[in-house]
Amino acid sequence: MEVCKFLASRGYRLDIIGVDEYGRFNMEQYKKVLDDDTALVTTMWANSETGTIFPVKEIAELAHTKGALFHTDAVQAAGKIPTDVKEINADFVSISSHKIHGPKGTGALYIKDGIRFMPFMRGGHQENLRRAGTENVPNIVGFGYAAEMALKHLPEYTTQVKPLRDLLEKELLEKIPDTKVNGDIQNRLPNTLNMSFGYIEGESILMFLDEEGICASSGSACTTGSLEPSHVLRAMGVPFQFAHGSIRFSLSRFTTIEEIQTVIKVLPGIIARLRAISPFKKA
Repeated sequence: MEVCKFLASRGYRLDIIGVDEYGRFNMEQYKKVLDDDTALVTTMWANSETGTIFPVKEIAELAHTKGALFHTDAVQAAGKIPTDVKEINADFVSISSHKIHGPKGTGALYIKDGIRFMPFMRGGHQENLRRAGTENVPNIVGFGYAAEMALKHLPEYTTQVKPLRDLLEKELLEKIPDTKVNGDIQNRLPNTLNMSFGYIEGESILMFLDEEGICASSGSACTTGSLEPSHVLRAMGVPFQFAHGSIRFSLSRFTTIEEIQTVIKVLPGIIARLRAISPFKKA
């Protein structure tokens, strides 16, 4: 949002496309604001909190009809679903190493051949003049190997990870009342589960989960430390009493059935304990 404010202060027109109650991209709004003055369209490939997948190929096609460039943030999607940058005809695609079990602090930007690019950091001749600074060779090598492994194990997200995610969702919905799943359950990443537990705060849930050795998150890593309800869930119209109690479970190919069963076992008790002392009582 800071980038948005900066561009707006410089006189650039900025259109932010909304989503519906399932976090799905508002294509009709997009078509209305897209015109010949549009320079760049950028969107996530999949939302980092709900896992909802956006129709990036169609979004890119429409952008190109108006002469605009298209960028997608594929950080969350890469390694979980097929992400063929040429198939969607993207001009720019950004990905991150740590999301595919590679070293933290390393990322990559795909730039389609023939696209002009102005670096934000100038200096030496490293990275083909696209970014100054000495390359972090060990991290780059680690990132490359992680990418190879992500491609090799990609089918496991459908055959192994998704069934575990679905089991976790099913059991928690059955065992915990006043619980809802956020996002498009028909079109989301196979490893992501975002749930809202009504009338309590997500940070409290995380604290008790941590005591049980369970890692989860409230919101995205980009908003860590904020006590405000997720802006993603607010944009979807999730009620305040549920948005505050949202938790994201992110599974991987290393997640085991034993770990899922542990969450199913301990979380209902945690929710009941927190609701017993919560000031946000059900009406």
